[in-house]
Amino acid sequence: MKIRIGSRGSDLALWQANFVKDQLEKLCHEVSIQIIVTKGDRIQNLSFDKIEGKGFFTKEIEEALLKNEVDLAVHSHKDLETTNPEGLIIGAVSYRENPADLLLIHQDAVDLSQPWKLKKNAVIGTSAARRKSQLLRLRPDCSIQDLRGNVPTRVHKLRDGNYDAIVLAAAGVERLKLDMTGIQTVQFPEEEFIPAPAQGVLGLQIREKDTELKEALKAIHHPDVKE
Repeated sequence: MKIRIGSRGSDLALWQANFVKDQLEKLCHEVSIQIIVTKGDRIQNLSFDKIEGKGFFTKEIEEALLKNEVDLAVHSHKDLETTNPEGLIIGAVSYRENPADLLLIHQDAVDLSQPWKLKKNAVIGTSAARRKSQLLRLRPDCSIQDLRGNVPTRVHKLRDGNYDAIVLAAAGVERLKLDMTGIQTVQFPEEEFIPAPAQGVLGLQIREKDTELKEALKAIHHPDVKE
């Protein structure tokens, strides 16, 4: 069976797409990856709460599915809307990688006497409203500055000293096996710092009518994660 995967072009998105591609090829399917640029990729100078609309990282890929330009979309499940566009369904979900959030701290901002080992009045980079609100609730002395870009770019900005610390999903850091040399890493307890719903899970989206593909995806579906 020939399967065209639609994916964003970031390092993490391509890791995810290739992960699914490898699984499907082991089942003797012929798989290709098509990179699709989304609104969230194009607009890098604004935080998410200032970008109009929804589905910043998914809408264009979903449109390509509906237009039959690709057959399967591999998303970070946390980026998906609660309800699928008409005609699309989640055909399978992946295993769940570590769902926690990580605080990555520049070596000059480490203070072992402070909560999270982060110095007082630190500047923390993130563009997620969920993370902003929790950071300010737990560390009101700190200030938040917007942080955009793919995962390696965000880490590079931290190394360059643009921020004292940044917040990333553990799943992305672990999947990309990023070099954290010289960076203090603190994993937030999930009961203290609540992750995004479905963080660490891949959502495999297909057309509702593609029953053959839906059947094929059962071999890589994790029903325990879906529940």
